[in-house]
Amino acid sequence: MKVKDCLNPGQILCVSPDLLEECLKSAGYFRLKAQRLRHFCRWYLAAGGFDALQSWPTHALRSTLLAVHGIGPETADDMLLYAFERPVFVIDAYTRRLAQRLRWIIGNPSYDKLQQLFEHSLPNEVSLYNQYHALIVIHAKTRCRKQKPKCESCLLQSACHYTRDHPPADPSPLNTASTCFTRRGGNRAV
Repeated sequence: MKVKDCLNPGQILCVSPDLLEECLKSAGYFRLKAQRLRHFCRWYLAAGGFDALQSWPTHALRSTLLAVHGIGPETADDMLLYAFERPVFVIDAYTRRLAQRLRWIIGNPSYDKLQQLFEHSLPNEVSLYNQYHALIVIHAKTRCRKQKPKCESCLLQSACHYTRDHPPADPSPLNTASTCFTRRGGNRAV
């Protein structure tokens, strides 16, 4: 979108729907996202833009964002934390996965309940929420992955129940043997 010079709401509304879809194609569901982005931009400009919205109380701004078609709790809270610099903790799949594996939560609590857990456990500071969430995302992408987590190199291993519930498989003779197979199906020592 940067290359197409479409980085503000007015510009986004001026480009053709086809060009906007092309810009969003790598994101998946690009047609739906293009429609929702255009809808949000219309609402944003009609509400007076950033300066007008910045003056709103956090609760009112969050409620209004949630009423905009296509904006859910995570997106609204992303905007509140990162754009409007409000102390609102963002809950996403990474946060939920880490909380479940560390057994900070049991089952699948609602977005709001999980958000309350973090907001009541941490000081109410924008910079802390921002950094804490960013560290969770980095950790979940590099170590606490959904598929094939790297538990053996995780600093949270001693507190993690996932590690205890899913110990590494015992090395089998096939994994440790010093043989490999040739293309013809025979084996040879390595």
